[in-house]
Amino acid sequence: MEPVDLTNVLTIIVVVGLILWVVRAAVQIVPEYERGVVFRLGRVQEAKGPGIFFIIPIVDQMMRVDMRVVTMDVPTQEAITRDNVTVKVNAVCYFRVIDPVAAVVNVSNYLLATAQIAQTTLRSVLGQSELDELLSQRDQINRQLQQIIDEQTEPWGIKVSIVEVKDLELPQTMQRAMARQAEAEREKRAKIIHAEGELQASEQLAQAARVMTSEAGALQLRYLQTLNEIAAEHNSTIIFPLPIELFQGMIGALASGQERGGRTSSPNGGAP
Repeated sequence: MEPVDLTNVLTIIVVVGLILWVVRAAVQIVPEYERGVVFRLGRVQEAKGPGIFFIIPIVDQMMRVDMRVVTMDVPTQEAITRDNVTVKVNAVCYFRVIDPVAAVVNVSNYLLATAQIAQTTLRSVLGQSELDELLSQRDQINRQLQQIIDEQTEPWGIKVSIVEVKDLELPQTMQRAMARQAEAEREKRAKIIHAEGELQASEQLAQAARVMTSEAGALQLRYLQTLNEIAAEHNSTIIFPLPIELFQGMIGALASGQERGGRTSSPNGGAP
C-alpha cells in the first residue's frame, strides 16, 4: 500500500475550496422585494433581480437596495406659525425606491437624506401657515408636504407617496383661549336661535290674535278649550276665565250713570 501524499491532498482541498468560493461569489440570489446594483471595476452596470444571476468575482461588486415602502416617523418639530403661535407637530412619511441605481449613486444614504428633508420641509410649511389652516385644512397641508418632499427626493430615485401630520400640540394658554372662543361662539348661536324663536312665536301669536278677533265666538271657544285642558290634569283648583267683553259692558254702564248724575246736579245744589 502506497503512502498518501499529504501535499496532493492539501492541494485538492485548496482547489475545491477555491472553486466553491468562486461559485458562491458568482451566484447571487435576490428576493422579489430587492434589487442588486452591480459595479464592474467601479463603474455602475445595472440593477439586477429578482431571482438568480451571475457576477464576476473580484471584478464585480453588488449592493442590495430594498424596494419596499418605507414608513418613516418624522420627529416632533417645534416652529412658529405665520400668526406667531408656537406649535409642535410630528408626521409620518411613506416612500419607496423606484430607481435603485439613482438611490445608490446619487446619495450616500437615502434613508437619512429623506428624513432630514422631511424635517426641514415640515418646519418650513409650518412657518408659512397660520394656526387656523393647520387645524381646519389638514389635507391641504399634507398635500403640500408630499409635493415638496417628492420634488426634492426625485433625483435620488425615491417616490414619496403619502405624508400625514399626526399630532398638533398647542400651548396651554392657546388651548384655553380657543376654548373660550368656542364657548362664546356657542353662546352667540344660542342667543340668535332664541331670538329667532321669539320672533317666530310673536308672528304666530299676532296671526292667532287676528283670527280670533275676526270671529266673535273664537275667543270664547279658546276659553272653553283652556278650561278643558286644566280639568284634564285633575287639578283641585279650577280657573274659569271670563271674557273681558263682559266687564266692558259693566264699565260702560257705570261710566254713563256717573255722567248722568253729574249733569242732574247743579253747582248750588238746586234742581235744574
